[in-house]
Amino acid sequence: MHIRKATVDDASAVAKVHVDSWRTTYKGIFSNSYLDSLSYDKRTTLWENNIGEKDEYVVVAETDSGDIVGFGTASKRDTNTVDRSGDLTSIYLFEEYQGQGIGKMLLKELFLHFKRLGYNRIFVEVLEDNKTRYFYEHYGAKLVNTVQINWDEKSLNELIYEWGNLNDVLEKL
Repeated sequence: MHIRKATVDDASAVAKVHVDSWRTTYKGIFSNSYLDSLSYDKRTTLWENNIGEKDEYVVVAETDSGDIVGFGTASKRDTNTVDRSGDLTSIYLFEEYQGQGIGKMLLKELFLHFKRLGYNRIFVEVLEDNKTRYFYEHYGAKLVNTVQINWDEKSLNELIYEWGNLNDVLEKL
């Protein structure tokens, strides 16, 4: 398994991971009809655009045989006004590849990117019902805020976590 920067040619594979992992990660959080409505074609277009954005850093987890089984993204959200900070915007893996250390590898690459940018604070937003939040907590993310969002006709709690020291995180990785 290796981690590399995504190219536009990876967009359809990233879209497949995105849709399939949403369907497993958010089962029971979002309605089945919403999850079933997710489209590989629409997500491919989204990822062609995201990968092409200069301020969006997208990395993929690729098997030795060249299959993309996960991805991670880093940027700075428009709502983030904190100086010298960034946002971990996603880490997604096919369900069958979870728990094998691949998320840790993606997290490390994203944090190395943040360090190269000179950031000293990193934020991540995650739904309260998403068990991935425990992964972030394990690597030192501290809960700093909870906001309510409306999605799929439901009111959900979105947790905002912060890492205040990149070197501490990188030492754990």
